[in-house]
Amino acid sequence: MILLTNNNLRISFNLMFNIKFLSVFCINLSKTDIFLFPCPIKYITGIDCPGCGFQRSVLALLTGNLTDSFLLYPATIPFIASLLLASLSSFFKVPVDTKLLRVMYFVTGGVISISYLYKIFSGQIVSF
Repeated sequence: MILLTNNNLRISFNLMFNIKFLSVFCINLSKTDIFLFPCPIKYITGIDCPGCGFQRSVLALLTGNLTDSFLLYPATIPFIASLLLASLSSFFKVPVDTKLLRVMYFVTGGVISISYLYKIFSGQIVSF
């Protein structure tokens, strides 16, 4: 038999509220592409910058499309992982090895560089 205490009711209410909030958030995620910021470098020059596609990639990742997220911007997952580890280390004082952070920064930078060079040499970067 389950006893319903005040603490259990509070936890179940919080859980129901969080589930409703997440469901409303996920339903509205498909409509958020109209709020994306345009790239100022692409707007001025007409050429993609190394960060073009990041916002669309994060949206695809939030909706669960891992392959679309990777195809739009391959460095999204390493960048978010580096950001999470760095924020855990500096804001929440979680001990994180600095060598691991450096390796993650270099991996993220390498993925950004390689994917941008691929865009250049495959003709995917379009100018005016």
